[in-house]
Amino acid sequence: MEALLVIPGPASRELGLRVARHLKCEVIDVAFKVFPDGESYIRFNGDVRGSDVVVVQSTPPPQDSNLIRLFLLLDNAKRLGAKRVIAVVPYLAYSRQDKIFLEGEAVSINTIIKLIEASGADYLYTFNIHSIDIMKRFTIPAYNLSAIPVLAERLKYLGFSKAVSVAPDKGAVKLVEEADKVLNGGYGWLEKHRDRVTGEIRMEAKEIDVKGKDAVVFDDIISTGGTMAEAVKILKELGARRVYVACTHPLMLGNSESKILNNGAEGILGTDTIPGKFSSVSVAKVIAESLSKLG
Repeated sequence: MEALLVIPGPASRELGLRVARHLKCEVIDVAFKVFPDGESYIRFNGDVRGSDVVVVQSTPPPQDSNLIRLFLLLDNAKRLGAKRVIAVVPYLAYSRQDKIFLEGEAVSINTIIKLIEASGADYLYTFNIHSIDIMKRFTIPAYNLSAIPVLAERLKYLGFSKAVSVAPDKGAVKLVEEADKVLNGGYGWLEKHRDRVTGEIRMEAKEIDVKGKDAVVFDDIISTGGTMAEAVKILKELGARRVYVACTHPLMLGNSESKILNNGAEGILGTDTIPGKFSSVSVAKVIAESLSKLG
């Protein structure tokens, strides 16, 4: 691929700058403000005509505002003559609303996909999407990257080599398979049941040996912390020596931190797909390496 221009969106400015440093490419600065009525204003301080541009804009809370800003960035790049527009949306909002659970529900992620494509994206990159089936719904090339290896490498550095990698449910088994390639302590999963109406979570242990061992619970997202807190509690009851939790997208809403730590976790590790207190592992290098392979 020829030289890129990187446009860091308001929700991912630091990550966008890190990506640009890895790629050794120019950054187009974005003038951004919010009007008194809440509407967003976007202006590019640079020329994108004829260039391949990478728009880096995650969509964490406030999701709706960050999505609108993503659409504005993509559409502006295309309108101003960018050759190709590559949307890097590390955390893709509404991904958990990917199917009909109750009659009459909107399949929200399908609407988001249509809007991303209509705004001018030629490619889409995201991280650890909640359901891999979502990627098949794009009509443009769409890539699901993983932050699990870099999280596992950091945990290895923190002294969790040979830790058992644990998924909070069977749906996250692929994540712990990835983690185990780095930590080499074996892997397993817990059984999770969620009430679709109340949101209440019930978990139970399957055959998993953590007695006297370190364990790390991996998931794509930590939202309210209920799933992780319950997983930590079960692993401690099974005799785990130390338990850490790690996720790609640390939403960490409400009292999620205290829930998890009070149940016995040694710590919480996340990435900068969502900037914040727990975003100590950067995915910038993963993004840059993936973009460098784009023809």
